[in-house]
Amino acid sequence: MQFKDVIGQSAIKQRLIQSVRENHVSHAQLFLGPAGSGKLPLALAYAQYILCPNRTETDSCGVCPTCQKMQKLAHPDLHFVVPTATTKRIKSNPESDLFMEEWREFVTQNQGYVDTSSWYTFLDVENKQGYMSVRDAASLLRKLNMKSYEGEYKIAIIWMAEKMRVDTANKLLKLLEEPPEKTVFLLIAEDGEELLATIKSRTALVKIPAIDINEVQSALVERLGCPTQQAHDAAVISEGNWLNACHFVKESEDRKFFFTTFQQWMRLCFRAAYPELIDFSANIKTLGREKQKELLDYGLRIVRNSLLFNNNLAEIVMLPDDEKTFNSKFAPFVNPTNLTEIAELLDEAIRHIERNGNAQIIFTDVGFKMVGLLKRK
Repeated sequence: MQFKDVIGQSAIKQRLIQSVRENHVSHAQLFLGPAGSGKLPLALAYAQYILCPNRTETDSCGVCPTCQKMQKLAHPDLHFVVPTATTKRIKSNPESDLFMEEWREFVTQNQGYVDTSSWYTFLDVENKQGYMSVRDAASLLRKLNMKSYEGEYKIAIIWMAEKMRVDTANKLLKLLEEPPEKTVFLLIAEDGEELLATIKSRTALVKIPAIDINEVQSALVERLGCPTQQAHDAAVISEGNWLNACHFVKESEDRKFFFTTFQQWMRLCFRAAYPELIDFSANIKTLGREKQKELLDYGLRIVRNSLLFNNNLAEIVMLPDDEKTFNSKFAPFVNPTNLTEIAELLDEAIRHIERNGNAQIIFTDVGFKMVGLLKRK
């Protein structure tokens, strides 16, 4: 991956490029930032830039044998440690080396923009949580104690470093304290609080911010061919998280459904149209339980946003324009006398749906109660 393939983050790119050009590459760096900000793509582009023998002032060349191997994540001096778990194929003692074929395919398919949830789904680990075992640290130690095969440097990328177990982190600590010559560790994490303080103290922090909203919008248009308005809405909703933006685009039809359906429901409640509320609930019954829950959860988000509108914080409400307009008009009907009851009503309905309650009865009950709550001054 090259820097030109990374969405936004121009200041970080310049900082990383400058460190190589000035020969000030820290041996251990922690790329810390929110999900979807491009931490892994930045680390991959940085690693390729370090190893590329024909790098330019702004990027790796992208065409030399080294770059070609890096683009396939198959360079012999590039090593990965990632969280894993047992699967149908690996039934015991999971470790990163056993999943490298899957990891390369997964990262390449997603252009480096990945998260643990999609990784675990790709591996089909079912409900298990991934982790990095002491076996991962021992394997990395063996590899890094060898001479580099082709490049000047050996590079170890530790993705989601907070998933290391304590014994794994302690073993890695020795590597960070006494690193083999010309070795660069790039740790990637989203929650710095879950990392051992001793690990953090031995790494140079590279703080990765959320991607600029305008950069997200441009990338959606260029990469996914989104219409401008849809790209704008997705970028706003994403709050700088590329994964969320892509999810919004893919799920735009569902989201539009939840918006129009909840809007219709609340208008019936405003009018106290009881017969129509009964018909509405009968139609909702035909939806699957997951969609019923998502509709109620959408309502909870509208209620939370109403609190922001009512406290003059509309600028931090991240919604598409049409939804934001509806939410601003809905907000005055949410006040201190009914806020808690509305939220509890919707939350309780979600719990009843989860327990296989009758959806028609649940939505009818919520609708009838909402009539009174929305009229409360």
